[in-house]
Amino acid sequence: MEWIADPQAWIALATLTALEVVLGIDNIIFISILVSRLPLQQRDKARIAGLSLAMGMRIALLLSLAWVMGLTTPLFSILGEEITGREIILIGGGLFLLAKSTIEIHNSLEGTEEHTQSSQAVSFGVILAQIAVLDIVFSLDSVITAIGMVSQIPVMVIAIVIAILIMMVASKSIGEFVDTHPTIKMLALSFLVLIGVTLIAEGFELHIPKGYIYFSMAFSVAVEMLNLRRRKKQQAARSPIKLYRRL
Repeated sequence: MEWIADPQAWIALATLTALEVVLGIDNIIFISILVSRLPLQQRDKARIAGLSLAMGMRIALLLSLAWVMGLTTPLFSILGEEITGREIILIGGGLFLLAKSTIEIHNSLEGTEEHTQSSQAVSFGVILAQIAVLDIVFSLDSVITAIGMVSQIPVMVIAIVIAILIMMVASKSIGEFVDTHPTIKMLALSFLVLIGVTLIAEGFELHIPKGYIYFSMAFSVAVEMLNLRRRKKQQAARSPIKLYRRL
């Protein structure tokens, strides 16, 4: 526990916590979209369970550093390119995220989403299983980042716990906002497609700076917020006219 008296450790804790929250944004979006298929009374429970899974997996990976570092050891070669366990996980997770996002976009555009929800009960366990699959990929990326920044495992664990607790508090409001604004949901699904492509690229050792991705996401959200504000003003301007016509 010597790190408690080390100011550098506290700075690292604050920095790593903020970074974990930023890296967890895609996880929150994915969980929010998945739990929207559940009945209203189960959504909060699913959000908390999904983020708890993420926290458990990240801590478990931290406590098995030898296995995580072993994922960078080449397993086999294809056309002269060495393939590691980390690359397989990234490519598999990226393909899953790409497929899932594409299906969700198709259902939203074709109008089959409501029909599917009403005619077919969505299993709570199936949703948690899908969250767990992506949690492995997101947790792997998060843990590798943590290992590169901090050397004390307690600091990493505390940062992860604090970040997940913050995400638990924010996940409900984010999920409700995404559910009530179809354009935001479509934008979120587009982000997930982008993240899926990025994971696949990382799996093939094509590094894409995260700063570019997060900047493009933030810029798109800012533009959509302006559009929402504009539409709200237009609706407010039309309402007196409709009221006058009725009179």
